[in-house]
Amino acid sequence: MKRTKIVDLFRTPELVGKEVSVMGWVRTRRGNKHVQFVALNDGSTIKNVQIVFDLEKFSDEQLKPVTTGSSIHVTGLLVESMGKGQSVEIQAQTLEVFGTADPDTYPLQKKGHTLEFLREKAHLRPRTNTFGAVLRIRSALAFAIHKFFQEKGFFYLHTPLITASDCEGAGAMFQVTTLNLNDLPRTEDGSVDYSADFFGKSTALTVSGQLEGELGATALGAIYTFGPTFRAENSNTPRHLAEFWMIEPEMAFYDITDNMDLAEEFVKYCIRYALDHCRDDIEFLQQMYDPDLISRLKGVLAEDFVRLSYTDGVKILEESGHKFEFPVYWGADLQSEHERYLVEHHFKRPVILTDYPKDIKAFYMKQNEDGKTVRAMDVLFPKIGEIIGGSEREADFDKLNTRIEELDIPMKDMWWYLDTRRFGSVPHSGFGLGFERLVLFVTGMTNIRDVIPFPRTPNNAEF
Repeated sequence: MKRTKIVDLFRTPELVGKEVSVMGWVRTRRGNKHVQFVALNDGSTIKNVQIVFDLEKFSDEQLKPVTTGSSIHVTGLLVESMGKGQSVEIQAQTLEVFGTADPDTYPLQKKGHTLEFLREKAHLRPRTNTFGAVLRIRSALAFAIHKFFQEKGFFYLHTPLITASDCEGAGAMFQVTTLNLNDLPRTEDGSVDYSADFFGKSTALTVSGQLEGELGATALGAIYTFGPTFRAENSNTPRHLAEFWMIEPEMAFYDITDNMDLAEEFVKYCIRYALDHCRDDIEFLQQMYDPDLISRLKGVLAEDFVRLSYTDGVKILEESGHKFEFPVYWGADLQSEHERYLVEHHFKRPVILTDYPKDIKAFYMKQNEDGKTVRAMDVLFPKIGEIIGGSEREADFDKLNTRIEELDIPMKDMWWYLDTRRFGSVPHSGFGLGFERLVLFVTGMTNIRDVIPFPRTPNNAEF
């Protein structure tokens, strides 16, 4: 008999009264000397299906290996449930045990576990209700991202993970090398001789696919990337990972206003998709972790985002009378506490902050006429702070070249990027969304390490 996923038992009424075959992992087992009840889950839904074992049909010896964590195959009659908490249940007819789980050593017993403990068991935590819900939502959001851009005629561009350019200019990159670290080749001046390395030059894992994305946009019109990026920052915070996923659309013929419109439409689309397709999981996370989750998600959808200049934002913060941990002044790189104050306390809705000082933003952003600010935009969300960062890109060759020289970016590494301004330059824009921050917002979780299956952080590369 063909297996039926547990999620389909609850959404296919015509299965009631028919024999079904289910497979999954045991969450709990309880009962008495006449009947045993097993809660079974196969990962397809937050809901468990209750299996009823009549002890006139099954012996103690047969049921002994059916413990929390064990995997089983059951066939039986799907019936409407008289019990509380479930609409249907299965009256078991046959049982096959695939794999046992020793109650003395299996770490995910019925008692509650802290999220810190579960990070140490990241190879097993997807079996818990919480992480099953988070990972299903993560999957749905990933699909929504592709769906949104494909429906708008964007092309999915694969940018390199190994690169010789530092897009952000921060230098926080993981080096990639095949050189023998115990016997490094040296040049005459004593520096590492990268000409002997695999690529013949110093390379690293990418911090962003944006620069290559711009090349795609100035040929295909509109592209998006969606893949892993890497930052070698020693940041042990609930908002930072060393390996995370980024979505980076780049669009030719878009100015900063077009860019803001797209960013708002995009993030609302993703949130709406999650509410429409992951309601059970979101309701579970609301019940367990964040009682305001659904109202906050709906709140983001309900109103237009505020659009505010950095200068006006700093003025609001300075006049707020609020005591911030980090000082606020024009020219300061705003911290999460500043961003969240604007969103959560002042405006009480998402904010798109624009026109930042050029000295705190990347070299490729288009300069405004004042010579002091650039056409940057950051989308700020409640509980998160910055969720999207982007800008209109500098399309003028001379201005971009001057900025590169001011920042001492090695020209030999940037010639290919400058060619897009030499040959048929156009106005263009783009932004980057850290996928895990979106998942963090939609799930209501508070630590970014809990929305990626296997977090990579300083001193942690387990599993």
